[in-house]
Parts: sequence; structure tokens; C-alpha cells
Amino acid sequence: MAFFLAICSTKVGILAKQYMQQGLLVPDHVITRLMIMELESRRVQPWLLDGFPRTLTQAEALDQICQPDLVISLNIPFETLKDRLSRRWIHPSSGRVYNQEFNPPQVQGVDDVTGEPLIQQEDDKPEAVAAKLRQYKEVAKPVIELYKTRGILHSFSGTETNKIWPYVYSLFSNKMASVGVKTA
Repeated sequence: MAFFLAICSTKVGILAKQYMQQGLLVPDHVITRLMIMELESRRVQPWLLDGFPRTLTQAEALDQICQPDLVISLNIPFETLKDRLSRRWIHPSSGRVYNQEFNPPQVQGVDDVTGEPLIQQEDDKPEAVAAKLRQYKEVAKPVIELYKTRGILHSFSGTETNKIWPYVYSLFSNKMASVGVKTA
């Protein structure tokens, strides 16, 4: 959450937030600028990126500052993703996130801490989620092919986190150990 709050205070971060609040994918030029600025400030550390790069333009920009050595692709059925993502509700003033399926509030529609109402952001509504997933599939396919041809793509398929995660964790732990980073 600290990273998100820090980037939202920059001009480009504010612009990105406006797109997200409208239920839109953040355009390449905005998200790329945002991510590259942050990654350049962390060059000396290993990092884990989630959801970036999503397009070839983003992948090319990332190549300018580093060469990824491990890419994980989770192949989850469209309906499963749509259902999970459209069950997300937030408490606006704190940023607390709830999910009706696996992290529900104690009282539906109400924040556990303050008792204030929860909202569903526009980009979490089923129609917006479905549109974003279709768009994502289109633009991500070339990126997945790029990393596949480089030999760094590892794909996992399934619908249940507890069944996929042990394989992802094992791969990730082995990779981190090979570059000398201790894992928990």
C-alpha cells in the first residue's frame, strides 16, 4: 500500500489513478513511465513485478533497465477470474479490501473496523472486469510469446490458489536461492 500511496502523489500517479477509477486500463505511456521511475530507484534490489509488463511496449521499456530472468504466467479460466475480481469491495478512506468469497466483511457491505459502507469501484464491476480481461488477453499474448522464446516463461494452470501456489513457490524459491537471495 505504501508504494501505491507514494506513486499516487506524483502527477503520473494521479493520472493513473483517474484511469483506474473509471474502470479503464491505464495506457501504456502512463503505466510505463510510472513503473520505470519506480524501478530505476530500486536498481540495486531484486524485485517481483505483478502485472507488469502487460504489453510489448512495456516489455521493451523494461528491457532498457533490466533483463527479467523469470516470468510466471497463471492460466486461469476467464469466468473464474471474472467472478473473483468482481467480488472485490473496498473501504474508501482506509483502502481496506474485502472479497465476498475469500475475505468477506463480518457484515455484508460494511467495513469491519469503522462500520462505514463499502463500495465497489467501477473497475471491479462484472462488466468492467470482463472488458478488461478481454483486452488484457489481446495485449498480453505477444508478451507471453516474447518471454516464452527467451526461455524464461513458466506457466501454471488451475482455478485454486492452494493447488497452484506450491508449484509457484517452489520455482520462485529455487530461483531466489540461485541468485543468493534468502526466502522466508
